Amino acid sequence: MNIKGFIFNKITANILAGALLVIVLIFGTGLMLDKITRHNLEITVPDLTNMSVDEAEKVVSANKMKLEVIDSVYVRRMGKGLIYRQNPKAGSKVKEGRRILLTINAVNAKKVMMPNLIGYSMRQAKAEILSKGLQIGRLEYVTDIATNNVLKQMHEGTEITPGTMIESESKIDLVLGLNNDDCVTYAPVVTGMKFRNAVEAIHDNSLNVKDIIFDETVRDYSDSLNSVVYRQDPDYGETPLLMGMDISLYLTTDITKVPVPEEEEENEANQESR
Repeated sequence: MNIKGFIFNKITANILAGALLVIVLIFGTGLMLDKITRHNLEITVPDLTNMSVDEAEKVVSANKMKLEVIDSVYVRRMGKGLIYRQNPKAGSKVKEGRRILLTINAVNAKKVMMPNLIGYSMRQAKAEILSKGLQIGRLEYVTDIATNNVLKQMHEGTEITPGTMIESESKIDLVLGLNNDDCVTYAPVVTGMKFRNAVEAIHDNSLNVKDIIFDETVRDYSDSLNSVVYRQDPDYGETPLLMGMDISLYLTTDITKVPVPEEEEENEANQESR
């Protein structure tokens, strides 16, 4: 009997058996981890915004996800109780069983106290209105010794008394003085601005927003907040306008529709000519 050969074969067999065991353990562990973590079994999060919680439950239950309402806001233009925001966002990849955190539009609006704006300048009144969670509505001008002096504060066509509890986000119309020697303004440049910033700039110039026209790229409330002005009527320029006049805004989420300012066009032309 060849003892050396026997010992060598025995050692070799043990090494091979050990190697095989290691391979089996690695492969088995990988399978178990895949099963536990559901590796490569990701689910695309659906868009739940503007749905009721019950409707969203039906959508996510099919995908074995869970919902949890964690916060609420109040958006006047949105249906009460509908989903305003979600986390993770629509289109995100998650594992089965993931919780989707929801912010819903409150059923009841928050109430705030109407401030006293009489005697304020228009700019002071605007700052006070916004600080209370309210919005500026229309600016109406009447003959008075002081231009842009607040004479009346109105809500839905009637004067509103200071101290009155009113829903947040309500629009407050202002009746302002207008001196004939100081009664003109100019349209600001609002193209390229987001919707809310454009409205603020127009009010800052003692003008009103008349029509708001969204193009086909604006599909919901979220799009409207992110949209930008690509056209305004009347256009900005040196033509004086009577305070209180209306400006119409045309908005889009397609920034390629926004005209390039003349100065930028000149700079680009100069660079190309070099």
